[in-house]
Amino acid sequence: MRLLDKPRVLGWIAVGLSTVISCFWAFWGIVENFHEGWYYESLLSNVGLMFVQYLSPMLIFMGVTLISISWPRFGGGLHVIFALLAAWFFQALTNTVMFLLIAPLIGIGVLYWFGRPQPRKIAVSLAVGLPILTLIISGTESVLRVSQRIDDGNLQARLVHGNGVNLIWAPDGQGWPRTGITWDEAQQVCQYLGEDGLTPAPAPQDIWRLPTVDEAVRSMARHGQNSGGVWDAGIAKATYRTTPDKESPLWNVHSQVIYWWTATEADEEHAHMIVYDGEVWPRAKQFSLPYLGFRCVKQP
Repeated sequence: MRLLDKPRVLGWIAVGLSTVISCFWAFWGIVENFHEGWYYESLLSNVGLMFVQYLSPMLIFMGVTLISISWPRFGGGLHVIFALLAAWFFQALTNTVMFLLIAPLIGIGVLYWFGRPQPRKIAVSLAVGLPILTLIISGTESVLRVSQRIDDGNLQARLVHGNGVNLIWAPDGQGWPRTGITWDEAQQVCQYLGEDGLTPAPAPQDIWRLPTVDEAVRSMARHGQNSGGVWDAGIAKATYRTTPDKESPLWNVHSQVIYWWTATEADEEHAHMIVYDGEVWPRAKQFSLPYLGFRCVKQP
């Protein structure tokens, strides 16, 4: 009797591991979708980005799990093939890649090869239902938050004051781009920017600059109200009365940029960046990603 149960046990271990992985990707995907995604003006484009970029790992792994439940040996072989493809893609087999990706895929593939999860209907229900439940629970707060964002459509230069800060923030354009550059490049753009905040000059103007991390933290807002941010330089941490969000007048809701450089250096190689939700992190000054931008400021 034990021998007869062994394939079932192995099969259910495989289903359990697969479901945990699908749930992880469901959680990661929906949270990241509403953190760094969902910036298009078109609902169709936002939904397309969500499924293609953020939910595809969950959907792919869920699909492979369903195949493995119905055809265990074929599904087990698919896991091994994916492990080999991952090894080829990453090329350098670091301990992290081997431990977190290659070995688990091969291990789950072997479990499916020898396992037979029974009854299959329950296995299918869990493999599909739990990731979707994770998706709903993890995404509810994000959906509500994003749906309530304030966007007044005004991307001109804005005077933002409150919490001890009074600054003019650059308009959409050279001083407030929709893509990212390095810290040094951002500093230079602000330095050469003309009075209008749109036109670069042939020589340094020193009218605009990057905001300090203290100024950025104290300027963050949500729903039109200052968030009461305080920057503690001693422990390099920002605290807020209310958590800020990606809203007007500081942020462009329809830009992929979710991080800004600040003028404050953490050390010779790193500078602080601020996230739209108010978090502050040090990053290498030569770090450059499409969603790490900046917005120049000047005194009124």
